[in-house]
Amino acid sequence: MRVFTTFEEVAEAAGTDLGASDWVTVDQRRVNQFADATGDHQWIHVDLERAKDGPFGGTIAHGYLTLSLVPWLGSQVFTLRTPGAKLNYGVNKVRFPTPLHVGKRVRLHVKMGDVVDIPSGKQLTVHHTIEIEDEAKPACVAETVVLLLP
Repeated sequence: MRVFTTFEEVAEAAGTDLGASDWVTVDQRRVNQFADATGDHQWIHVDLERAKDGPFGGTIAHGYLTLSLVPWLGSQVFTLRTPGAKLNYGVNKVRFPTPLHVGKRVRLHVKMGDVVDIPSGKQLTVHHTIEIEDEAKPACVAETVVLLLP
């Protein structure tokens, strides 16, 4: 795991590949818990019998569940121990190129994007790809923005 303790270290990492997390299985229990937490009980996510005859041949994870794995899996790849506050500023882009079938394993691949000076500190862009084991296309690609304040 890469640990950044200074703004300079973060800036030097701009454009570099930070690596990948461990693989984790996205099981039906996790999908059901996400459905309960969000109120999204669409049958393609939670109804095993109906989903067998659906467009994906079984249940699939919610796109936003997949996206929500980014912070947890990302913490296996890098951490920011810079002085001051670290704020999630937003997401520039999110796409879900292929459905994530329940029971599949995923991991997060992380690349540091641009690191720019802003009046209050640094703004960094981080590129995340949630890869599905044995699949050509990822489940999710997302570009997040983080503010580092002194």
